[in-house]
Amino acid sequence: MNSSSALFSFSIVICLIAGAFALSGCGATSPRFGSGEKRKSTPPAEKKTSSAEEDKETKSAEAENVLSGKRSFKTEKNTALSNLDQSKVMRQISKLMGTPYKLGGESEDGIDCSAYTMTVYKHSINKQLPRTSAEQFKIGNEVAFEDLKFGDLVFFNTTGESASHVGIYLGDDLFAHASVSLGVTISSLESFYFKKRYEGARRIVH
Repeated sequence: MNSSSALFSFSIVICLIAGAFALSGCGATSPRFGSGEKRKSTPPAEKKTSSAEEDKETKSAEAENVLSGKRSFKTEKNTALSNLDQSKVMRQISKLMGTPYKLGGESEDGIDCSAYTMTVYKHSINKQLPRTSAEQFKIGNEVAFEDLKFGDLVFFNTTGESASHVGIYLGDDLFAHASVSLGVTISSLESFYFKKRYEGARRIVH
């Protein structure tokens, strides 16, 4: 093999190696950027790297107390919601309890956090919310942590993006939400996982 042929063969090998690295780079980053595909009105996926941490924080007997009616949350009632409307909200929350998490899902077969809040509001008090948690964070009135009332939307940064997770405040520092690892459940704002990720709250009914 002469020197020009050897140089040509070497160039081809270098190109093939470079191409392989380029493809592997796209494969590694494409899930983060959606592989170039846009999913209309679908929130970004929540990272599952903290699912074990979240599991420890969300598994609680409080959910049973809430759903059994042992916790009425009268001390943090939103007076803009009638007793009937509050009961309707709680019934919808109970109906969806245990529904598995599914990004982009909007049914009892699978649901994500913003679809969960949207569904509860729509089917309990006929209030239409935007589809994503980021959009929901822009509506209603801002509420200070110490002024939270039943039905307020509470927001968290769980992915590195603002308002990437949302739930419905119940009272006594508890909120209902669609958890990535546990599905629809009830968690505490005072848990380590959610306390350090809390971003704010919005009052939709006022």
